[in-house]
Amino acid sequence: MNRKELVNEYKQTIQPMGIYQIRNMANGKIFLGSSKDLKGIINRNKFQLKNGLHMNKQLQKDFSEAGEESFSFEILDYLKPKDNMNGDYTEELHMLEEMWLEKLQSYNEKGYNTKSR
Repeated sequence: MNRKELVNEYKQTIQPMGIYQIRNMANGKIFLGSSKDLKGIINRNKFQLKNGLHMNKQLQKDFSEAGEESFSFEILDYLKPKDNMNGDYTEELHMLEEMWLEKLQSYNEKGYNTKSR
């Protein structure tokens, strides 16, 4: 297989999708999120935090002060793809994320998320 075929095959492969959390082990606060590419989003969050670029300013501040060793990056739940590989899972991911946000209440003193309502 040549490079172009390999890239094409990779794009056709469904990446693990679901819910992830970033946990501050120093104070117990968590940041919850969802993604259609869990490995990619965790790598992106790590890169942004290490380089002072994360969109969540409080999480960034705590990461910068406490250091990377005080944080864990965990996958909480997977969304299993349907037989239809080309489906759009945006709504299912949103509902799963809302369920986890409700369960863990990662707002205010417990976390870095903000309530949408």
